[in-house]
Amino acid sequence: MAEAVDCKRSVEIEIPLDEVERARERVTNSLKQRVRLPGFRPGKAPLSMIQSRFEGEIRHEVLELLVPQAFRDRVQKEELKVVGTPDVSDLKFEAGQPIRFKAEFEIAPEFELGDYRGIPVRYEEPTVSEEEVDKRLESMRENKAEYPNLDPRAIENGDHVLVHLKSLAGLAEPIDQDVQMQVGAEDTFPGFNEALLGASPEDLKEVEITYPEDYGQERLAGKTVRFELTPKFIRRKELPALDDEFARDLGDYQTLEELREAVRKTIFHEKQYVAQQAAKEELIDKLVAANEFAVPNAYTDKQIENQVRMQLRDLAGRGIDPNSIKLDWEKVKENQREKAVRSVRASLLLEKIAEREAIHATKDEVDREVQRVARQEREPVPVTRARLEKEGTLARIADHIRTEKTLHFLFEQAQKQA
Repeated sequence: MAEAVDCKRSVEIEIPLDEVERARERVTNSLKQRVRLPGFRPGKAPLSMIQSRFEGEIRHEVLELLVPQAFRDRVQKEELKVVGTPDVSDLKFEAGQPIRFKAEFEIAPEFELGDYRGIPVRYEEPTVSEEEVDKRLESMRENKAEYPNLDPRAIENGDHVLVHLKSLAGLAEPIDQDVQMQVGAEDTFPGFNEALLGASPEDLKEVEITYPEDYGQERLAGKTVRFELTPKFIRRKELPALDDEFARDLGDYQTLEELREAVRKTIFHEKQYVAQQAAKEELIDKLVAANEFAVPNAYTDKQIENQVRMQLRDLAGRGIDPNSIKLDWEKVKENQREKAVRSVRASLLLEKIAEREAIHATKDEVDREVQRVARQEREPVPVTRARLEKEGTLARIADHIRTEKTLHFLFEQAQKQA
């Protein structure tokens, strides 16, 4: 396996004495005009006094002026594409001597692309069964169900009941709300079923519920909560008929058959997207395996930072404070390095393929994505565009579009096997 050390370079640089002296003179004269010394008008203090009084500042400014430029000139002369920040060491800066230093740095990897057309990949065009269409239509009927109230009576198995639920103990943030339950349903806790079965509206019941650790609502997961529940209304579930009128109520469909065809196409595109994403992941794996080259640590460290940032953002979205997490950065880098190297290598390969095939994001494609973000954020398109441009996100949007187009190109060129 190619090691990151293959990207490391080291150069020893000497800045001639005459350049050093000229820089020292410029810096000293600049300081002379800027500083104020007792007994002297601005700019009139002797140079010898400036050099003596501000020796440290002069030295620092000369180094800041000469060292970065000398490094840039050297790597430009040797046509090296530097990534990250060079590490300067063995710096020697003595009176009457040239400045000498050593710079260690990493360079962008150079590699030759292997074959990327016709990569064999597992893929079979999906099919949609009538059963899948029926199931989706039934789900749509469920979403349109109505629940009229029934006359008060004892609650029976299968009844839909509007229940007022109030937590008495077990929660830091209490619950006090109306919820709908179906007595005896698989997703209704047995404790609720037992409390409701045979009860009448306005009966007061108490029940204790223990939620599983993996329960969907985080504030309830793993908790044992005591509830007071009061059935309010017994309801009958009424599903709309599956007919042309149902289709017309849902949108621009005239018949049930038109709706069925639209549902079939939707399911097909959903399955096709999943299947193609899996094929594209396999393509990336094969592409990376066939093109092994060294990846600079600067690239992988940046990728690891991005991965961790996304994970922390995901935790924040689930209500967990990222600041409460103590990260062992060295351990994080060790655990995530393999994934990061794969991601960086894939990105570099896709970038080179895009260049070779002249694949790029068009202005219209970027505009459509900006408009989508504007709709999502509910703000005017010019405001969104200005914000994205300021954040540097517009360039990332264009890069993402180009990557997706390159992956689609590879998928179209692949040998697809069932």
